[in-house]
Amino acid sequence: MTGQDPAPLFPEFGFFALALPFLAAALAPILSRAVGRRAPVMLALFPAFAFGLLLLDAASVRDGAAVLWGFDWVPAYDIRFSLRLDGLSFVFGLLITGIGTLVVLYSGGYLGGHRDTGRFLAFILMFMGSMLGLVLADDLMTLILFWELTSITSFLLIGFDHERESARRAAILELVITGGGGLALMAGLVLLRELFGLASLTEVLAAGDTVRASDWYLPILGLVLLGAFTKSAQMPFHVWLPNAMEAPTPVSAYLHSATMVKAGVYLLMRLDPALGGTGIWETVLPLFGGATLLGGALLALRQTDLKLVLAYTTVASLGLLVMLIGIGSDVGMEAAVLYLVAHSLFKGGLFMVAGSIDHGAGTRDLRALGGLRKAMPITFAAAMLSVLSMAGVTPFFGFLAKEEIYHATVTGDLRGLLLTIVAICGNAAMVAAALLVAVKPFFGAPRVGLAKAHEGSVLLWIGPVTLAVAGLAAGLFSGGAHALLSDPMASAIAQAPAGIAISALPYFNLSFALSLVTIALGVLLYLAASSVRGAIAATLDRIGWGPDRGFDQAMHGLIRGAVRVTGLLQTGRLDHYVTVTFLVIGASVLVGTIAADALPAAPAFPAMSLTEWIVTATLLAGLFAIVFAKNRLTAVVSIGIQGLSVALLFILLGAPDLGFTQLMVETLSVVILALVMTRLKLDVADHRARAETLLDAAIAALCAIALGVLLLSITQMPFDATLSDFFARYSYSIAHGRNIVNVILVDFRGIDTMGEIAVVMTAGLAILALVRIRARPKGRRRADPTEATP
Repeated sequence: MTGQDPAPLFPEFGFFALALPFLAAALAPILSRAVGRRAPVMLALFPAFAFGLLLLDAASVRDGAAVLWGFDWVPAYDIRFSLRLDGLSFVFGLLITGIGTLVVLYSGGYLGGHRDTGRFLAFILMFMGSMLGLVLADDLMTLILFWELTSITSFLLIGFDHERESARRAAILELVITGGGGLALMAGLVLLRELFGLASLTEVLAAGDTVRASDWYLPILGLVLLGAFTKSAQMPFHVWLPNAMEAPTPVSAYLHSATMVKAGVYLLMRLDPALGGTGIWETVLPLFGGATLLGGALLALRQTDLKLVLAYTTVASLGLLVMLIGIGSDVGMEAAVLYLVAHSLFKGGLFMVAGSIDHGAGTRDLRALGGLRKAMPITFAAAMLSVLSMAGVTPFFGFLAKEEIYHATVTGDLRGLLLTIVAICGNAAMVAAALLVAVKPFFGAPRVGLAKAHEGSVLLWIGPVTLAVAGLAAGLFSGGAHALLSDPMASAIAQAPAGIAISALPYFNLSFALSLVTIALGVLLYLAASSVRGAIAATLDRIGWGPDRGFDQAMHGLIRGAVRVTGLLQTGRLDHYVTVTFLVIGASVLVGTIAADALPAAPAFPAMSLTEWIVTATLLAGLFAIVFAKNRLTAVVSIGIQGLSVALLFILLGAPDLGFTQLMVETLSVVILALVMTRLKLDVADHRARAETLLDAAIAALCAIALGVLLLSITQMPFDATLSDFFARYSYSIAHGRNIVNVILVDFRGIDTMGEIAVVMTAGLAILALVRIRARPKGRRRADPTEATP
């Protein structure tokens, strides 16, 4: 642990807090069957308790202090299951568990009596635990574990309604993009481990100068950014996020507010002290972030579905966060901290509002909504509070974030001017999109078909109301919000004490003027929403192609390529498979032996006894019998000559048990093969063409030479008697057997032997199935059991 007293509670309770969502996930199906609709309320207690456990350690993470806890997981590879609690992971942990509690409650009201409520709750609680583990992880391999778990659990959530093709496509789209990015991130973190000996985030943060000065900095940075950009939906990897709207609204509210889409932002904030502060960092991040901000905001104005509007504003917000992180200043990072917290509060609330509208009015189409404020007054209030925070109106917490954003972008140079213009345009479009979501459905004359619109149950509105009020309270009591959230988070990122002083009291300066300009432009865009939507749609139609269509094309190309490769390799002919197999074996062994410079010296011809000469002659005779056999059955029987000769060699060399085993195996093999040959309809003789025969002979010779060379090189090496001495010493004392071979087979490697027996038994069953194949006589058919018998 680093930092000052009081003693932290996290080492005692941190693992328990992480385990609570997974425990709740295991109980979810059971409770759903046992108590029905009350299950979500009971399960929400688990993340609420985890929230409380984390909150107890608020004093321990002030001023950049960190608390470490863990245990050795795979000591042989220096892998620990280690956790790190500092201001950054603390705030993320509170958002994950706090909003997660509200989402679980909201799920109970949204899904109602859905037959798969238990399964859904299990998935979302596993997702919650995965995200909590990701932000608390310190060991790099532990981080990768939870990173991939978030991709897998979100795949399950997005594809929850798996009977719909669109849901299945969206789930695969998410898994391919974020899973691919996860592999890139894993490669980057493995490079940090192997090249620099850095096994944890704590070590990485302490070695930032070393990493940045290395020739491997750019490859590592590229891999890490690819992982972060795919997870946090930076263009052109953003397409998975709008498609994720196929998931139920509770998933959207959670996914877009506090969890998976913020994972990449978390990673960039976490690694900023180690990888940031360079020209490439401060170029790539603002470039991708700015493009994502503008693109996402404009695409949001094109949509007419409430969830899609919010989804694209989330894409834009993630771009804004990445751009702020890439500015490279303390003010920029503080603006990112404030906006991340504000966005989590208002976006989670707005998604729940969208779900409540869909639940109460039966539609999410903006063109069919209007006049709902009287029918849904609580939802309307929550929507207005959330949209005011999103628009950056004082005294909401979103106002503080918006002011700090313009403090960060206004730097007095050309780069700052460009970033400010991008921020104003993107934020103005998001203000217009927010007004579409929160104003359009509630004002105006009631629409036809909405007469039965109604307010949802308490479980549907408690979440958005709580988050909206939290955004207002955080702005009104900004000092307390900074002390609890903003300052510890900024301090952890900067690795030094940080203090954020901005409050809801506006100062008439350039930043405030830019905020007013942003709101005014947003209102103008909202009033011209129909024209803007049409212009954007027409432009996109003229462009035609986009990343979403590109994904479909890539997947179709992958499938077509797989079919062609399968057709090339899987010809359906056993002789082709056997030929390729032996060719690869022979070439691999011979080339490997040559590459390892392990070719044997020319051996002296051994002195052989008369008996050994006889056995050798028998082997050669069997070989000629196989090669020149006139029919297949004779060749099969001749194979037994080889096995019999090897068995005789074992017996002559003092291993009668091996000789007996070899004799039994050969006898059974020949008998079974002969039996199969008599039952299958095969040509009596081998009718291969001469070219094919020569090819097979060449491959056989290659395998013989390769294995012969390998065996000679092995026998010429110094004999290592370590294993022989081990088995001789312990076979009787440990396994109580005097036959060392038997002891090895049934004790020291008994599991292997059991597996071999299983393989032999499976092969026997397959052979039995082949033997029992019968060709049905023509004109006969299998009896229909439904037909009456006379």
